Amino acid sequence: MHSLNLPEPIAAYFAAEPQTSDALARCFTPQASVKDEGQTHTGLAAIEAWKAASSTKYSHATQPLSVERDAGWQVVRARVSGNFPGSPVDLHYRFALERGLIASLEITA
Repeated sequence: MHSLNLPEPIAAYFAAEPQTSDALARCFTPQASVKDEGQTHTGLAAIEAWKAASSTKYSHATQPLSVERDAGWQVVRARVSGNFPGSPVDLHYRFALERGLIASLEITA
């Protein structure tokens, strides 16, 4: 399998994802937002809480499959597998980057 050339903040996000919520939050700007499952989480504390809640609810692994630029966004298609209904599923992660950190993330099917 070939490795993807992910921008550093995005590579850090996927590397931190299976770890603690605070490690993941360090990938974001202080005012960042995450949109996932119909909800928006804004600010580092909210992003940490979102990650902690999802980690408590489900155990999962994420494998980035492709990355492309789309109108200023970095869009990563990734396969997510774990103990949740419908596993595995391919999701799209739309990242907006700012000053070497993630300013916005939208996760969609």
